[in-house]
Amino acid sequence: MSNFNLTDFDAVLAIDRRGSFRAAALDLGMSTSALSNAIAKLEAQLGVRLFNRTTRSVSLTQAGRRFVDQVTPALKQINQALDTVRSQQDTPSGTLRINTFATAGREILSPLILEFLRRFPQVRIDLVTEGNLVDIVADGFDFGVRSQNLVPTDMIAIPLGPARRYAVVASPAYFDRRGQPQVPADLLTHACIRTRLPNGAMFRWQFEAEGQELQVDVDGPITLDEASLARIAVLEAVGIGFFMESDVAADMAAGRLVRVLEQWTPQLSPLCLYYPSRRNPPAAFKVFVDLARELARAARTM
Repeated sequence: MSNFNLTDFDAVLAIDRRGSFRAAALDLGMSTSALSNAIAKLEAQLGVRLFNRTTRSVSLTQAGRRFVDQVTPALKQINQALDTVRSQQDTPSGTLRINTFATAGREILSPLILEFLRRFPQVRIDLVTEGNLVDIVADGFDFGVRSQNLVPTDMIAIPLGPARRYAVVASPAYFDRRGQPQVPADLLTHACIRTRLPNGAMFRWQFEAEGQELQVDVDGPITLDEASLARIAVLEAVGIGFFMESDVAADMAAGRLVRVLEQWTPQLSPLCLYYPSRRNPPAAFKVFVDLARELARAARTM
């Protein structure tokens, strides 16, 4: 009789969930070739093909769909049993998977993630940053971190800090050369660093004053899709940039960047750690939630 590995079953579910071997391998922390070999071995043991593979797509066969439908609830029960046992651990261990976006990842890395690892060195953190909003349960994450207004209503949410703001900035050299915009409409005559969203659309810079919202479709010499790249371009005096305040706070404090249109950038929703309700969560999960609540209390007293 063949010996089956539960991790192989998890791999099948990950491929079905993500729709590709490459994405599933990233989720599982293994190479694409190793995942492909594991699935090929499982299919050989079962005597059926679970996936139809082409160079462009991956889909379940009829047998694969039946396998996934029947094994999913069984794996859920097994994982719940493991959670029950892990909840009794004296020393938290295991891996916690967290989904967020890049700017939020930078904001929470030091006060939450790295502090947690210092306190609980036997726990590992798998932090995934992406622009698209995902279903953290379906995609196998323990936690998500997003702006409060984007947290699904069926999730438990913990605000991680104060309200946030955008910042419109450029280098002193740029403003010496071109002058400073006084109102958002002035940006249309300036060189701006354009930003592409994950869905391919161009991000329109967002402003508000006296309750009136305004979006400006800026133009400029370069289009980027990551704030760290845009920051380099702005520091090099290529143009004006639009950032989360936290991404350029140190540059503003040091005088490397100058802020404009501040009265037009109101407060935004705070970041929240969110997660589904879980019965008997693992010890690592519980202490991570405790640290997030500690961080939230500290932010309220500041």
